[in-house]
Amino acid sequence: MIPRYSRPEMAAIWSPETRFRIWFEIEAHAADAMAALGVIPKAAARAIWKRGRFDPARIDAIERETKHDVIAFLTNVAEHVGKEARFLHQGMTSSDVLDTCLGVQLARAADLLIADIDRLLAALARRAHEHKYTPTIGRSHGIHAEPTTFGVKLATFHAEFQRARARLVTARAEVAVAKISGAVGTFANIDPRVEAHVARKLGLAIEPVSTQVIPRDRHAAFFAALGVVASSVERLAVEIRHLQRSELREAEEFFSPGQKGSSAMPHKRNPVLTENLTGLARVVRAAVVPALENVALWHERDISHSAVERVFAPDATIALDFALSRLAGVVEKLVVYKEAMQANLDRLGGLVHSQRVLLALTQAGISREESYALVQRHAMAAWQGGASLHDRLAADPVVSRKIAARDLAKLFDMAYHTKHVDTIFRRVFGRATRLGRKK
Repeated sequence: MIPRYSRPEMAAIWSPETRFRIWFEIEAHAADAMAALGVIPKAAARAIWKRGRFDPARIDAIERETKHDVIAFLTNVAEHVGKEARFLHQGMTSSDVLDTCLGVQLARAADLLIADIDRLLAALARRAHEHKYTPTIGRSHGIHAEPTTFGVKLATFHAEFQRARARLVTARAEVAVAKISGAVGTFANIDPRVEAHVARKLGLAIEPVSTQVIPRDRHAAFFAALGVVASSVERLAVEIRHLQRSELREAEEFFSPGQKGSSAMPHKRNPVLTENLTGLARVVRAAVVPALENVALWHERDISHSAVERVFAPDATIALDFALSRLAGVVEKLVVYKEAMQANLDRLGGLVHSQRVLLALTQAGISREESYALVQRHAMAAWQGGASLHDRLAADPVVSRKIAARDLAKLFDMAYHTKHVDTIFRRVFGRATRLGRKK
């Protein structure tokens, strides 16, 4: 991933230095276990830890000749360790190192992503309670539907990112596994206790039955989870982008002093951050199909998955880390225009209360079909401008015979639509929902 969309802590997980450090720890821990089992001298295991070093530039130089990265790494470490280096990698195969390392990296990446979601959840919870009773219009197909509150709108995203967090926790557990079972996974030349020791030292579970690689359904599930989280990021970003449109102007990204929106038009305040998040979501989701295609390898293994993972494992995790952090910042600083929300809510002259009138007429004895036709006729006239829906209905003799004027007025009460907000908030946030209570 390019530096523009990379954060240092996540990017460091995928650096050559980190990768080779994990490789070294895998080999050194394996040596410790082999020494304890009497397979190699204990002095050799101590020498590996004491003198083991590596130089990424030197490894690259060796690989240009050997055309094999793990052999290049082992050759470079041997240059530092000396004669005891002959005991490195006993009974192991390259995928023991590569796949176990990837498990460590993906687990660490998942930890950062989970922390990112925790920050976003905190921001959503605070802003949802702040606007728990801020009235706004709910839209379907982009068209006014019925009233809701901006707090409820944000609560839907909080619930979604709770699920996103749970998916990442599950995905982490599934992919954080070690494989130190040798060629084709039979443990023919290495004791299973070596694998158990390395896994324990690295905080990984054990792959119960591997081929020459860890089965790629684990990785497919991990990146599929990232893809779903990215889509949730995009859903919230698209919502904010829509609310910032000039015709709505109900909410917008914070526009900092000195910020410029356009090289040509000084008035522009564009939703550039959330537009960027839509783009980054596409980058993350681009990893999902290749990860699914990596599951079906030839027999015990081939390397058709290798180049793919070397590209999308860093890119997808780095992009999602950046996106989640950016989204949290957008929510934390989101500018909310309550007056505009109310003005838009009132714009169509009460049309948003049409369902209440429809239901009231059916309760008063008129068939649903007749009630619908009656309300729709007045609603379509109000849509074109002129008298409000309430005034048109109040002047209708059928309505006035069935619904008293005072009762008709009650059908246009906004409070009706917020009576269960507490219930929704308890479901999403638990019992601590009094923050933001309407005064």
